[in-house]
Amino acid sequence: MLRVSDVVTATGGELIFPNSWDNDRQNELSNTYIQGTVMDNRLVEKDFLFVPFIGEKVDAHKYIPAAYEAGAAICFSMRKLEEEIPYILIEDSGKALKDLATYYRSTLDIPIIGIVGSVGKTSTKEMVAAVLSEKYNVLKTEGNFNNEIGLPLTIMRIRPEHQVAVVEMGISDFDEMNRLSTIARPNYLVMTNIGPCHLEFLHDLDGVLNAKTEAFEHLSNHPKLVLNGDDEKLRSIHHGIPSGTYHAVPEDADIFFFGREDKALLENDGMPAAAYADNIDDKGLEGIDCDLDLFGENMHIHISLPGQHNINNAMAAAIIGESLGLTSDQIQEGIAKGNTIAGRSNIIRLGDILVIDDCYNAGPVSMKASLGVLASASGRKIAVLGDMGELGDDAPALHSSVGQAVADNKIDLLYTVGSLSEEIHNTATANGVKCIHFDTIEALLPELLQEIKAGDTILIKASHFMNFTQIVKALEAKLQ
Repeated sequence: MLRVSDVVTATGGELIFPNSWDNDRQNELSNTYIQGTVMDNRLVEKDFLFVPFIGEKVDAHKYIPAAYEAGAAICFSMRKLEEEIPYILIEDSGKALKDLATYYRSTLDIPIIGIVGSVGKTSTKEMVAAVLSEKYNVLKTEGNFNNEIGLPLTIMRIRPEHQVAVVEMGISDFDEMNRLSTIARPNYLVMTNIGPCHLEFLHDLDGVLNAKTEAFEHLSNHPKLVLNGDDEKLRSIHHGIPSGTYHAVPEDADIFFFGREDKALLENDGMPAAAYADNIDDKGLEGIDCDLDLFGENMHIHISLPGQHNINNAMAAAIIGESLGLTSDQIQEGIAKGNTIAGRSNIIRLGDILVIDDCYNAGPVSMKASLGVLASASGRKIAVLGDMGELGDDAPALHSSVGQAVADNKIDLLYTVGSLSEEIHNTATANGVKCIHFDTIEALLPELLQEIKAGDTILIKASHFMNFTQIVKALEAKLQ
């Protein structure tokens, strides 16, 4: 934990005291230990640090007095304040927060597991945390706190009682992973896949790989890379001179591959699988059973989450669990307990209707995976799909490929919303799927709510900006 004086040192800020404070009171504040760091004054508790940001609509500096009333020990400020209150004067709240988290990380000696990839980061993070929680007190990223504000706030939540941290790191452009991994300096780095996400900025899959592997430049000593060997781009990673599409692997790093598609392919590349799954029994929405070969030891695992992509999440978690000293029983128990969060393949039972709430975000890979989950449901299968963002010039073709996946998975009824999603609608319609397209959610809802009936399973998925949570809430309001 850090004192207020450490915060000043880490950020290069200036600690400003009220004129009326004597030396004893100044020293008392300087030596106060910070108990938490937040950017929302409503979350302030005793001896917290409040970090105000200036947004498009709100300048959070106006909440500094309220933060002190709630018990804050100290606040950042990007300008001199007229009030007679203490504060740390800094140039930029975002930079100060990152500098602070980087400094704090340097004082920690617990393992930090970084989760990166195009899709599946959150579900993998949840699975890894579930497994490690069988032995350790684990801190994990909450919600979508995986960017240049969320990651530092997550690092600052680590407390003396925590024995390991699992942090998600999400990017959309080059150099972002450099900044995130400089803060987190992971001991373990899990890479879930390299898919067509954020192509507006990263251009193509080689660009995605290059951006994600910027993390290789900032890992802790003797790191462990846990890579999805079913992914062609990740399978290309090895020690030695990099291909030019990814950053060099640290010489002291261990590389662990996991896979379920072709064990021989991994072995032929000279990278034997640390974890391999076979004898897969897909039970649809009830989860998956399979055999797992983990460093040569065989175990039978049950995954409570639907979708075969969760097998990969379980294998990554098993590798990390074994590396951190968990027993086979603990790994099996943790995998079975692995769950997800709202908006991420979260299954909601509303009477005789199932809703697959996967509306937090979407890309072509995750869209197709979610359609595969929907296809495993019994009864009528309804997909409500919306636009996917940041796909660049390939956006129409990538949306069209999702329409083909709708047909391939034999979805009974498709609703689409948004301009780009017309491509999903058109391709699915051409392949014989019953489809209805809407320009807005408001136009969709009356039709959807009137159509659904007992026994239906409904997938709700789109990129976050489409605000498909409205649809989930409308279904809950009608059916609960």
